[in-house]
Amino acid sequence: MFSTTTNNVEGRPVREYLGIVTGEVIVGANLFRDLFTSITDIVGGRSGKYEDVLARARKEAIAEMEAEATRLGGNAVIGVDLDYEVLGQNGSMLMVSASGTAVVV
Repeated sequence: MFSTTTNNVEGRPVREYLGIVTGEVIVGANLFRDLFTSITDIVGGRSGKYEDVLARARKEAIAEMEAEATRLGGNAVIGVDLDYEVLGQNGSMLMVSASGTAVVV
């Protein structure tokens, strides 16, 4: 299984379109991570803890999307789009969603 943001796979024509597939992950903020991030924001620099959480959420959303494509009989996902949304009171949660079209190439 592989995914691409393009609408085709060069040299491999799409033989069958199986439909839209998605994966969503919502992660909550951690009190201690927030405290450390506040200090990082004050002194400057990057927030490595949040970057780690964001990377994990993105990978999980893509994996969910690819698993759905596999269940439909696909071997690739084309036209992948990633979206990020802040949810909850005070922006306490982050949602990462991945969507694309499951295909057989």
